[in-house]
Amino acid sequence: MIETPQIVKTVAQHYAYLHLTVPREEIQRVMGPSIQEVYAALGSRGVKPDGPWFTHHLKRPDAEFDFEVCVPVAEAITPTGRVKPGVWPAMRLARTVHHGGYEGLGAAWGEFVSWIGAQGLPEAQDLWERYLVGPEASSNPADWRTELNRPLSD
Repeated sequence: MIETPQIVKTVAQHYAYLHLTVPREEIQRVMGPSIQEVYAALGSRGVKPDGPWFTHHLKRPDAEFDFEVCVPVAEAITPTGRVKPGVWPAMRLARTVHHGGYEGLGAAWGEFVSWIGAQGLPEAQDLWERYLVGPEASSNPADWRTELNRPLSD
């Protein structure tokens, strides 16, 4: 289930990221260790997250996932191992929130993309998911919340 989508404008945000390109079937295996690697790199520098972590998909996932595992931070970081600094630009985007377990994300994205198309909005190639509430906060998937974001091209 998704909430009613909205069009929003964001502000620029520093973030730390780890870029990965993996076959679709490996995504569940690499996600946990990758986010832990980003958090460990930040911790080694005494940097605290400045919001929920997210994944930035450089293109719509297909047989391969080309994405970044990201954590927002208050200011620029120094690269640490595979973890790099970035600045998420201010942008106009379509946003909704999926309620439920991660296995429902495919259907949620389908519903969301259909809504964007019905509005005649010009989509950019990339997308991202921000994990607002997940298994670290509740063992009940019905409590989980994942924000779905699709930048809009001009």
